[in-house]
Amino acid sequence: MTTAIYVSNADSAEISVLRLDADGTVHPVRTVAVGGAVMPLAVSPDRRYLYASLRSQPYSVACFEIDSGTGDLTELATVPLPENMAYLSTDRTGRYLLAASYTGSVISMNAIGPAGIVTAEPIEVLATPPHAHSIVTDPSNRYLFAAVLGGDAILQYLFDPATGLPTPNSPAFVSTKPGAGPRHLVFHPNGRFVFVANELDGTVGSYEFDSGTGHLITVDTYSAVPQGCSEPWVAELRLTPDGRYLYVSERRSSTIAGFRVDAGTGALAPLGHTATQACPRGMGIDPSGRYLLAAGQDSGALTVYEIDPDSGSLSPRNEHALGRNPNWVELVQLR
Repeated sequence: MTTAIYVSNADSAEISVLRLDADGTVHPVRTVAVGGAVMPLAVSPDRRYLYASLRSQPYSVACFEIDSGTGDLTELATVPLPENMAYLSTDRTGRYLLAASYTGSVISMNAIGPAGIVTAEPIEVLATPPHAHSIVTDPSNRYLFAAVLGGDAILQYLFDPATGLPTPNSPAFVSTKPGAGPRHLVFHPNGRFVFVANELDGTVGSYEFDSGTGHLITVDTYSAVPQGCSEPWVAELRLTPDGRYLYVSERRSSTIAGFRVDAGTGALAPLGHTATQACPRGMGIDPSGRYLLAAGQDSGALTVYEIDPDSGSLSPRNEHALGRNPNWVELVQLR
């Protein structure tokens, strides 16, 4: 199996396109120049398109077509966005681009045309509490959630897949612990649980998801920082495709925390910490669940780790140089 790797490099304004072979080796395909400080990436559900948020003015999204054989990118268009977007995703159909702005404290929805190009005029722009940091729909595409770091809350919406419009659920949010700083969230493959990386207190929150009401119910919180790390700065979290293991990057200590996931209760069992690239903001896991890739913002490099299927432990396999300030990693299985 061959997998395409996409890494955004903010300070060199480019996307590294790489190939991951079945044995864990990485090969460069091409470096794609973009028109600004590129950061969040999102892949369409059918894996045909890649979207890249440009966080320098003019704020915009670059739309690319993915070559199904090589993973190479063809730029289709660059379209304005209403704010500086720290997070991009699509809904489960790929018909809408969803975005969250940390600096602007808004979330937005834009239609995506049949050729993969985002429509410039947003469907909706909604104000949030301070520092919206991520936005995703649930597996059924009927509910939408946004983590807001400064508000210590996860916003809960009803989502209309026919129009792309969200409506506040009741209750409209679930609170985290004060000062937690919820950043990114991810659904377990079984659809029953949601995990949230809390940037400021260095924890991971586990929530039960009620698919009938669209509500999140707190299960517990778990530390993601190694002993002696007094100023947490948690960034990314990723689940293996089978949902057995969860990994969280911590930038201050340059480590990756591992957890075993109980698929019946949502409880997390700590597996320890793995030293990694300096300031690991972005991570990705390949579709087979065999490899985890971590990019260091300060090191300008990527490490490929093999995931032990029995223990969840990470073993480094190789390293690859990137551009300046690599911060986001996405992987796509090629046909």
